[in-house]
Amino acid sequence: MSLAIELDIKQSVLCIRLSGELDHHTAETLRGKVTSKLNEGGIQHIVLNLEDLSFMDSSGLGVILGRYKQIKQLGGEMVVCAISPSVKRLFDMSGLFKIIRLESSETSALMTLGVAS
Repeated sequence: MSLAIELDIKQSVLCIRLSGELDHHTAETLRGKVTSKLNEGGIQHIVLNLEDLSFMDSSGLGVILGRYKQIKQLGGEMVVCAISPSVKRLFDMSGLFKIIRLESSETSALMTLGVAS
């Protein structure tokens, strides 16, 4: 199975919706698309919606951590929302929730960043 990537900008927030599998085959595509959006400017925060992500490996964690570092350098924040139990377990084991906030839905994630959906 492949990865579907949907990028949507709401005010200064880049909403990334992933469905499918984020692994070493698809990680580079995600990295390139998100980096080019960030380079366009005007983006302050990232909301990562993982509701339809069925699988993620360490390559996926690496891409997410890299985008987290990019948005932090811009003074912004990354929020993860709507995460499946298996992907949440990977985040827990990796310690990513120590630096990235988890919200239950995209709407609540946007609200915590000051954007009304």
